[in-house]
Amino acid sequence: MILHLKETTTDQRAVGIADSLNAFHFKRNATNVLITGSGMKEVPDSVQGDVEDSWIFENDIQLASKKYQKEKREVKIGNTIIGGTTNSTMLIGGPCSVESEEQIRESAELIKGMGLTTLRGGCYKPRTSPYSFQGLGLEGLQLLAKMREEYGVNIITEARDATHIQEVIEYSDVIQVGAKAMYDQGILRACAKTHKPVLIKRGFGTTLKEFVQAAEFVLSGGNENVILCERGLRTFETNTRFTLDLCGVAWLQEHTNLPIVLDPSHAMGYAYGVPGLSKACVAMGIDGLIVEAHPNPKVAKSDASQQLDFNEFKNLLSVLEPVANAVGYKMI
Repeated sequence: MILHLKETTTDQRAVGIADSLNAFHFKRNATNVLITGSGMKEVPDSVQGDVEDSWIFENDIQLASKKYQKEKREVKIGNTIIGGTTNSTMLIGGPCSVESEEQIRESAELIKGMGLTTLRGGCYKPRTSPYSFQGLGLEGLQLLAKMREEYGVNIITEARDATHIQEVIEYSDVIQVGAKAMYDQGILRACAKTHKPVLIKRGFGTTLKEFVQAAEFVLSGGNENVILCERGLRTFETNTRFTLDLCGVAWLQEHTNLPIVLDPSHAMGYAYGVPGLSKACVAMGIDGLIVEAHPNPKVAKSDASQQLDFNEFKNLLSVLEPVANAVGYKMI
């Protein structure tokens, strides 16, 4: 249940009510907002006089629910807004991993030269094998920050676990919570304490309810700048890396108020399939698209098979623009 308290209710009284109900409490603009578990089905008599409005939910998808806020949330990334009523799809590009200054500089030049705004690159890599490239860590974050300063691009990068989440928060413009870290409450609770945008990727064995509940961890801590990212599920199919769940995207669009980004690179696992999947994604009227691009994919230290080269990435934008226009959107 979500409760909005009356303007006449003092902050001190609001804290007392929250304690009595074992509820989350934060202020949204000037309104005291309380959130209890979905088990509460009616406003207790003891606080009736303090409640201006209330919403009851069947499960713990609450702040992200369209039953609570029908309009899609806006999230500001640098000087660009995604979500809301912007009817735009942000194309986010860059390599899977930051490998060197030369490599990430070429990537920043690509993004800037195409008129795009946001560069992605991993610095802490949650690899399945301990023998794979693990990322440059803090050095990579510093390189990304250098590219932001020199080229004016926004930076999105991934937190592998809670041990370095403060570094990622400090250096990034968008904090990416990866598919393998989606259940890490240390990361989620740290992201809740900042107001920077947080992009949460769906785990490859995660239900839609579990996915959105991860977002609720961040929202309930007072950070409303949350973006959902679908990147494919593990199914019985072995000829592609994962299976991109466009049915799930349709469900999220219908039931949640959060901007939605898709990652066809990780879903397909092979560069040849990324353009076609990207067109399908954009045709759904999504808010963003993450596509991996590398100066020379053949020598990439991680996920080499799925990364586009720069010419392919440039061609992709020209292919996507008419698709976006056909559904009343524009590529940004």
